[in-house]
Amino acid sequence: MNFYLYLTNQVTNLITPILSTTTSTPIESLTWYDLNLQVTQFLHTAWQMLPALTLGIVAIIICYLLARPLSYVLIKPLGFVSESKLLHVVTRRFFSIVIILFGVYLFLRLAGLTSFAIAIMSGTGLVGLILGFAFRDIAENFISSMLLSVQRPFRIDDVIEVDGRLGVVKKVTARATTLVDFDGNHIQIPNATVYKNVIKNLTANPKMRGHFTVGIGYDNDIRYAQQLAMQVVSQNPAVINDPPSQVLIESLGSATLNLTIYFWVNSSEHSTVKVASQLMRMLVNTYLAEKISMPDDARERIILNTDAEHTSHHTTLPPQTSNTLDDHSLDDISSDADDIREQADQSRDPEQGSNII
Repeated sequence: MNFYLYLTNQVTNLITPILSTTTSTPIESLTWYDLNLQVTQFLHTAWQMLPALTLGIVAIIICYLLARPLSYVLIKPLGFVSESKLLHVVTRRFFSIVIILFGVYLFLRLAGLTSFAIAIMSGTGLVGLILGFAFRDIAENFISSMLLSVQRPFRIDDVIEVDGRLGVVKKVTARATTLVDFDGNHIQIPNATVYKNVIKNLTANPKMRGHFTVGIGYDNDIRYAQQLAMQVVSQNPAVINDPPSQVLIESLGSATLNLTIYFWVNSSEHSTVKVASQLMRMLVNTYLAEKISMPDDARERIILNTDAEHTSHHTTLPPQTSNTLDDHSLDDISSDADDIREQADQSRDPEQGSNII
């Protein structure tokens, strides 16, 4: 016998006589005997349904206890496809919820409340649809987190640039990616923004090219100036030979011929900016020693007063002396990324949660 339908009929039989007594022409009154009979029949039916209810409760308890170990067994094949921690956690919880809901369905089915279970499932789906529209941005961010954890376009401690922000990856949670820029600031970027924008990874390939420009006069031997620049670059221990360095003529200015020096360094060990600074200092000293002129932009001077008594006096500037201080910090060409990683490890974590990559 359907327990749900029986309950409905019994409640209807109990209420109908009471309502009928309020009418102007009562048909019959509810006696204590009828009430006792209805209660007795209800208890009798409940006693008959007690084994099924007990079995349903046992089914819920068993499904609840087996949900966790079974979910671990079911996601084992997923480990051969992806190593994403977030994907494993989400899939395991999904299987656990499905197993527990199966136990609830068994309980309602044994209790004769199948229609009630279908109504609950339908209401749950409608509520889920409403919540999906209400929290669309959160859902988009969560899905982006899962895709990032599966595809892994970068790793922890990589130097990346996303949406115009450059920094070292410190943490990637289910909500945001935390970068530490080269000013020491923590930047939290939502994972949806990270996934939808261009990701520039500066650490995936440790070889990084740097360049700078220097202008020389047109009266110099251009080929000899290029050879001097190549010699200075090749003698620097931070510059790697493969790919080779280049000294190219970039443009012809009004007063100078502009040379651009391209060089390659191992960005995991050396800073491109620091190496470029050291090369420029060495190249300027070399050009000055070899009498390679580096003139400023050409200027035209017009003298309005040409009287004879106003003779021009040439003043000789005192020779410049070279003063060298013992400052080893100018020779530091180490990578700044290592300093930022160390600062990130020592700083306070701005967001709770474990890494998903």
